Amino acid sequence: MSNHHALSVGRGLLYVTFAATAWGTAGAAASLLYAGSGLGPLALTFWRSAGGALLLFAALRLGRGRRRVRASSAPVGQILVTGLGLTVFQAAYFCSVAATGLTVATVVTLGSGPVLIALGARLTLGERLGRGGLTAVGGALAGLAVLVLGGDGGADGQVRPAGVALALLSAAGYACVTVVTRRTGRAGGDFDPLLMSLWSFAICAVCVLPFAVGEGLLPQAHGLGRTAVLLAYLAAVPTALAYGLYFAGAAVVRAATVSVVALIEPVSAAVLAVSVLGERLVGATVLGTVVLLSAVAVLGLQEARQGAGATAEAGTARP
Repeated sequence: MSNHHALSVGRGLLYVTFAATAWGTAGAAASLLYAGSGLGPLALTFWRSAGGALLLFAALRLGRGRRRVRASSAPVGQILVTGLGLTVFQAAYFCSVAATGLTVATVVTLGSGPVLIALGARLTLGERLGRGGLTAVGGALAGLAVLVLGGDGGADGQVRPAGVALALLSAAGYACVTVVTRRTGRAGGDFDPLLMSLWSFAICAVCVLPFAVGEGLLPQAHGLGRTAVLLAYLAAVPTALAYGLYFAGAAVVRAATVSVVALIEPVSAAVLAVSVLGERLVGATVLGTVVLLSAVAVLGLQEARQGAGATAEAGTARP
């Protein structure tokens, strides 16, 4: 995966789909860790980032004999922006899960992400939002309003405004990472997605470490084996593997399309939240989720039409 130009769009979509499915399990793992490890959201963000960086470093060292990896293969500016965006994305998301539950945190983060990405792509990449995009923005805002105003603030995954605000902050970090990655892909930059993921998580770990120490960096002794297994899974599957595939796919797939495919995450997260964690879904949560995801579906249709139009135009322009 050292050269993203060798990756087809179809395979890129497959990579992003796998990444989104794996991400849906991260919030569930975090909820289980909150319940039995004594770790808070910032400490959890540190261990996830540090563990993911170590695994990616090992993967790069093992693969060095098969391909040459250069530290300069990704723009320094992109590495810094991606690392900082990832820090906001991860830390705010785990804080949101702790504040308002897995279902609401994931739906708001991933549901508002496509809208923020569409706006970012319009401002920085020149991608037109269009009538469908404007409809998606209005619908997403309406869905978020239902989620915030309709929650009773109770336990078991009910809506809390502070948690929703943290989820929106997380979505802003996610949008930044997606747009910057797509911008580099469009510019024809050559980078290794594993190396990009390694540097991004290393930056995230360094940024969050002081706050994690203040919160309490070490897990409690009781149930340490279970905590270690959950942390290892969190670092390996929805972090090192998923983000390596995500960065590879996001470089060749349109930014808004990536965000729509990533909506697989709230679906898998909601299933786990109800079936494993025992969260209950109230009417306002269901209604707000349906409105929000319907708005994003409109954005997905708009994206598909634009992509088909661009392909047809390119085909007629060939000599």
